[in-house]
This record gives sequence, structure tokens and C-alpha cells, in this order.
Amino acid sequence: MPTASFHFPKNFLWGAATAAHQVEGNNTNNNWWAWEQAEGHIREGHRSGLACDWWGGRWKEDFDRITETGQNAHRLSVEWSRIQPEPDRWDESALERYRTMLRGLRERGIKPMVTLHHFTDPLWLTERGGWENRDVAVPLFEKFVRKTVEALKEYCDLWCTVNEPNVYALGGYVGDNLAQFPPNKHNFGLAVQVQANLARGHAAAYRVIHEIQPGTQVGFALNYRSVKACRSGSPLDKSVTKLTFNAINNGFPSALATGVMRTPLGSVRLPEVKGTQDYFGFNYYTRDLIKFNITRPATLFIDFSFPKDADLSETGFLANVPEGMFEGLKWVVRTFPKLPIIVTENGMEDSQDTLRPRYLVQHIHQMWRAVNFNWPIRGYFHWSLVDNFEWERGWTQRFGLWGLDVETQKRIRRPSVDLYAAICKENGITSEMVEQYCPEVYGKLFPG
Repeated sequence: MPTASFHFPKNFLWGAATAAHQVEGNNTNNNWWAWEQAEGHIREGHRSGLACDWWGGRWKEDFDRITETGQNAHRLSVEWSRIQPEPDRWDESALERYRTMLRGLRERGIKPMVTLHHFTDPLWLTERGGWENRDVAVPLFEKFVRKTVEALKEYCDLWCTVNEPNVYALGGYVGDNLAQFPPNKHNFGLAVQVQANLARGHAAAYRVIHEIQPGTQVGFALNYRSVKACRSGSPLDKSVTKLTFNAINNGFPSALATGVMRTPLGSVRLPEVKGTQDYFGFNYYTRDLIKFNITRPATLFIDFSFPKDADLSETGFLANVPEGMFEGLKWVVRTFPKLPIIVTENGMEDSQDTLRPRYLVQHIHQMWRAVNFNWPIRGYFHWSLVDNFEWERGWTQRFGLWGLDVETQKRIRRPSVDLYAAICKENGITSEMVEQYCPEVYGKLFPG
């Protein structure tokens, strides 16, 4: 068999990603905790509960696992409702807890990337209209960012302002299966308004962070969903595929690129947002086939599906389509020439760890292809370090390199832990790794 190695540039960031509400436990003062308490919102009635018990201190053992497995970076988020439990009160002990966590990463030789908003909002903010209300959310987020960055700047110089603003807006404000996030209002106009306000909040945060830390790197993380017309010869399928791409992928980035947020409902002028990023955060999981369906007005006449022969995850939630990652990275490079790119999330739900090894290797290989076009990709964060609470899907999906027994908090070492450790330590992929962990794709990566 042919042998080869695919190596990445020196100082490439290799890590995993986590989010506060999904791992900390007992975040009782935000909109997601309240959402979980009502029947029917979370699959199988699951609740986040203790999550991975990071707030109870188990972050220490998970950070040790990061070090032991060769990772040199970690992406985590802070919980706004812990830091500012009431509009007029800051919790200094919570900020000190986060300082301790970031110090723990630094002491282990791990570079932190901190996300300031990862889906959750304080209850007191939602009671005032949340991100629907520009005059409330934007200045209050700016104030929160100023307080948090001042407290944590000693340990962090890589910031992500907002995670997946497109998912936040579409998940909470668009119909049918997309409306699974609070407040579940089924109003595309409000979705556009919310995404515009998140862009304003991002820009305000960007300026505050650079005021406090002039040399820092600030960006956001987009969930890029690859879409392709189901029937290549159908003008209707092509039309709704373009509409879907613009609705999901293009709104927020178009605002940062041009100062105008382009959406299927028209354009929103946001001149203050243009150019407010130092890198592009790229989240990629899968690709959808898009088909026009006259019977689906609630989803703008769009049907989503996966290819018939797709390599599907165990619940059918994701398809393994690695070429969609390369396509997405190419789109970023064309939209933002020369802007550094960090893959801020990429992963697969797989409790048995049978699909994850080939998914991991195939996607990192696509990233390597992009690097060899001299595209400025600086790092990769796998989703996720350990099984965690997956929002409206609860505990039914297992994305962790490490498994989690929710009842006992025991971590379970999956084979992908050792595969990813080998990749991190090698700073690349070798044919020996592929032969050992996912021989079924050997011929795809090393043909001949």
C-alpha cells in the first residue's frame, strides 16, 4: 500500500471545543435552563442538570486529558448569566472561577479561545426582549464584554464574540424543524432582526476588546451548512438552494464583508459592522440536498435530505460529507481574501465511535487540501472534548472524544481519543494512523 504523511504548518492550533451551558452544570439563570423545564422542548425530556460538572471542578481532570493527548489549544465559553446574574450586579466569584480555569489551561501549556456568547442569555435579558430589542441587547452585551475581557485579559488573547448567530436566529425564529430553540416564535422577519442585532453586538464587542487589548484576535463562529440542489436539472431546486444558502450561510458574513446584511427578505444596512473581524471562525458538520416542495410553505417550500448512499450518523442527524468542508473553506477565502481562518467546530455524533474515526480523518484531510492551496487556516477545534448536553437533542447524541456516563460523571476513553492525540502530536495525518484507526478509507486518502 502507498504510504504518506499530510502535515500542517508549524504552530497550528489543535484542540477541542466546549460551551458553558453544555458542560458546566446547573446554569439555572438563563433562557435555556428555563426552556428545558417545559415538557416537549427537549428530546426524551432530558435536562442539562449537572452536565459535565465543570462548575463543580471536573474541568481540572478534563484539562489534564487535553494535555495528555497532545492538544495545544482549547475553545470554551463563559456564561453571561453567571457573571451578571442581575442587570445591576456582577458576580466577582464567577469571574474568578473563569480566571482559574483559564489559568489552568495556561499552566498546562494550552492556548485558550474564549467565546463570549454561545446561545444562552440571562433570563433578565430575555424578559426585556433579548436580541429582538436592539436598544437593550447591544449596549448590555457591550457592557458585559467589557467587564469580562477586563477580568480575563491576562490569560486570553483569542476571542470569539458570538457562536453561530445564524443558528441562534433561525433556530429560535423559523418554522418547523428549524424552530427548536427558545423562544420558538416562527417569524422569519424577527430572525433577520435578531441576526442584525447580533451583528451589531459583535461589532460593539470587537471594538471594546481592541480598546482593552489592542493586539488581540477577535472574530465570530459561523455554522456553515453545505447545500446542493437535489436535482441538478431542476431550476426550482437550484432557486431554493440559492435561497437556502443565503438564508443560512450568507447573512452575517455579508454584513462583515460589506456593511450590508443580505437576506431572502431584503438587505439591512449595518455600516458599523464592516471589517470587524481578525479571523473567520468556521464550524462545519454536514451537507444537505435541497428540493423544492410546494406543500412546505412553513419552510419556504424547501425539503432537506441527505444523499441516498450517505454515511449517516447513528440518529440520522448528520451525513459524513467531507468535501463540503473544502467547499466551505473555499467560499470563506473568496469572501474574505487573506483573512485567517480557524475551524472552530467539526465533529460527529457517534456513541459507538465507529464512524467518528473516518469522519475525523477525512475532514482533517480536506482541511490539509485547503492549506496546500496556501489558504490561511490556523487551527482546528474538534466538537467536542467530552459528551455534553446537545441543546434541544439533550443527551441523545454523543459528540465527545471522551464518552460520559451522565449518572456517575465517569469519562470513557473512546478510540478516537488516541487517534486525535496521534494527529495532534504528529501535526498531521499519516498512513499508519489511517491503517490503524479507519482502514476502510485508506484507499480514498492514499490512492494508488
